[in-house]
Amino acid sequence: MTTPIRKAVFPVAGLGTRFLPATKVMPKEMLTVVDKPVIQHVVDEARLAGIEEFIFVTGPNKGVIEDHFKQQIHLEQVLKDSGKENELKALQASQLAPECVKFTLQETPLGLGHAVWCARELVGDEPFALLLPDVLVQSTGKTCLAQLIEVYGDTGGNVIAVEEVAAENTHQYGIVDIERSKTDNHLIRGMVEKPSQGTAPSNLIIMGRYLLQPEIFKILDAKERGAGGEIQITDAMIRLLESQPFTAVEYEGRSFDCGSKVGYQLANTSFALARNNLRDELREELRKLL
Repeated sequence: MTTPIRKAVFPVAGLGTRFLPATKVMPKEMLTVVDKPVIQHVVDEARLAGIEEFIFVTGPNKGVIEDHFKQQIHLEQVLKDSGKENELKALQASQLAPECVKFTLQETPLGLGHAVWCARELVGDEPFALLLPDVLVQSTGKTCLAQLIEVYGDTGGNVIAVEEVAAENTHQYGIVDIERSKTDNHLIRGMVEKPSQGTAPSNLIIMGRYLLQPEIFKILDAKERGAGGEIQITDAMIRLLESQPFTAVEYEGRSFDCGSKVGYQLANTSFALARNNLRDELREELRKLL
């Protein structure tokens, strides 16, 4: 029987320089997609998948993220007194119980692998989910993370979400080499971080949702530098693959890279078009604009 996935790690220490000046004082994770911050969309995905404890790896000037998930008693009272029930429900839905939330600081930005390592004491000796807050996943059924957890229940080990990209773009991502199966779940034979153009073993990229065993922390303890001079989570997974199985899941849904300006705008449009109260008017305005 597999150990349940109870904890999720959210690396939110990045500076968001691609969105300056918007992110000069506002964390990039607090930029909104429709009417919710990006980080709340990602946390909601984790909640719907059954995650019980939420671990945020933060950096300087990220206190607003912590404030966002706290109860805002004064604002709640104002909404109650004003009879704004829908707004009150939306506000309360954004909150996390204090005992379910943990924060730890990544003082120096040394890469994603280092950010994950910073959460080691809060995760402890149990498997955990890792969700990159730059990546939003829109699903019509089960969330992406819920799909991974379902597969994990059958396979155990480590499970990561993958998706196809054009072959000419594989050099921009972490890529998996798989033993392809007849389903959407494949045994991983190898991984490579940002391979040189034309050398990728497949066109399946690692897209920002992971279920990892705690032994990953022992590997990250070495703090070995990889691509870009940073401590890469992909490099640590390659090492862990030597002793533990990894499964790649071609999940159902669509991802949006909210770390890029185009991806962020696409996310806003797609999530808005999925809302019954916005779809028709937005579609008409987009026709006019285009």
